[in-house]
Amino acid sequence: MDCRPFFFKKFGMFHHRSTMRVGTDAVLFAQWVDVVSSDNALDIGTGSGIIPLILAQKGVGSVDAVELDSDSYEEANLNFSISVYSDRLSVVQNDVRDYAANNEKKYDLIVSNPPFYASDVKPIKAKKVMARHVSTLSFKDLIVAAKKMMKEDARFALVLPFYESRLFIKEAESLGLHLQKEFLISPIEGKEPNRVNMQFVFNEVESVETVLFTIRNKDYSYTEEYKEFLKDFYLDF
Repeated sequence: MDCRPFFFKKFGMFHHRSTMRVGTDAVLFAQWVDVVSSDNALDIGTGSGIIPLILAQKGVGSVDAVELDSDSYEEANLNFSISVYSDRLSVVQNDVRDYAANNEKKYDLIVSNPPFYASDVKPIKAKKVMARHVSTLSFKDLIVAAKKMMKEDARFALVLPFYESRLFIKEAESLGLHLQKEFLISPIEGKEPNRVNMQFVFNEVESVETVLFTIRNKDYSYTEEYKEFLKDFYLDF
């Protein structure tokens, strides 16, 4: 196992023990999320802590993180403690449903890169797909927990595979959260999007802001928009 830290331009971090290692989904998502210095944010299922670290570099006021897995919790705690943003980051080991039930704190921004994966079969029966890929935390559980901890004008943002994102939008609408904007991510030029960044709010939205983003050109080189988007983080850009 490679235990060397992963280095970004302004911080380094360990991620070999975590359920969420450094990856394109998390980095793109964290860069996409809008933050302001007054935001008090929560990351649900932080893994190694990559999303809070990027949000901190972008200037977020503070980030609390919740992580159930013990190895991931310990690694995130280490990464936060050794970073230059340590005074703005904290992590607790808990199930987010329990955390929400026992916590009266309200947040301006809630983010999550939950452990839901795209189906390897055609989504003919949605219930079977959902049962296969939502292991311990259902979409409903996640939405209910997030809603309880959101301020009235808060944003709830997350990243999901494309098909699951369509299911999540319907579930969120039924529970009183409305899609405000989405970022459709295509892995290569000409391919359909396979990941979607989404942001939800309490108030109904007249029109959803939709952006299509492509990671690689047809020759598998990175697109200029991808390099420009992540130039503040990756050493190679």
